[in-house]
Amino acid sequence: MTEALVLQSDFGVSDGAVSAMYGVAHSINPSIRIFDLTHDIPPFHIWEASYRLVQTVPYWTGQTVFVSVVDPGVGSNRKSVVARTRANQYVITPDNGTLTHLCQAGLIAEVRQLDDHKHRLPHMGESYTFHGRDIFAFTGARLSSHAITFEDVGPLLPLEEIVLLDRTPAQRQGDHTIGIVEILDIRFGNVWTNIPVSLVREAGIDIGSRVTVTVDHRGRTIYEQSLLFGRSFADVPIGSGVVYINSLDQVAIALNQGSFAHAYEIGIGNDWRIYLKTK
Repeated sequence: MTEALVLQSDFGVSDGAVSAMYGVAHSINPSIRIFDLTHDIPPFHIWEASYRLVQTVPYWTGQTVFVSVVDPGVGSNRKSVVARTRANQYVITPDNGTLTHLCQAGLIAEVRQLDDHKHRLPHMGESYTFHGRDIFAFTGARLSSHAITFEDVGPLLPLEEIVLLDRTPAQRQGDHTIGIVEILDIRFGNVWTNIPVSLVREAGIDIGSRVTVTVDHRGRTIYEQSLLFGRSFADVPIGSGVVYINSLDQVAIALNQGSFAHAYEIGIGNDWRIYLKTK
């Protein structure tokens, strides 16, 4: 049986890069089943690639193989790795921080260094700039087709040696619950934080509460307003703000039928702090 092969990259689909990865996979196994996670990761944005994996991987079956290629260090001495999750999915990626969210969520069981001298497209030429095609898609197709095993890809690496991004955890501090903007729900402009539902419950925040929301960027207040903590967007009038629990059970902020991120020019990462305080 051929396992699903799921591809993610920052390549976009306006040229032939993604199609070339498909072609390599089909050359390994014409019956291979390929799915796209996304190819719209902003160029070089490892943080977003990491988040999209933790958003997606848990909902796929065991043995699914993911290939994630956001690789500003391509051709350098950075490692290539294959991670096995606790649910026995596999993630093939550069060791550049892409595994951060999966690791910190406790979903990674073990990681092997990919021997990319051994596992590479035959006759790949002298280019060192398209490992997504020549190494990652090639290895992903072979792993998903059972032409190689996880143990074949290379030696085990200690989990503590895996490159992780600097990511500030959510916390309670006095009467504030504090987190960061993890990601944007891009199409709709909702702002997703890293504050888990458990923290807001500890703070006594529940459906129907009024919450003072402050968005801070490098010490400058970008937004501050009292909002309803609702079940969904429809709990407030069109154009009004609402705090809610998103599909990953974390706090998010939205405008009903509007883009909160666009309206207030919100970015993502540790520099973007969210403070919640009950009235």
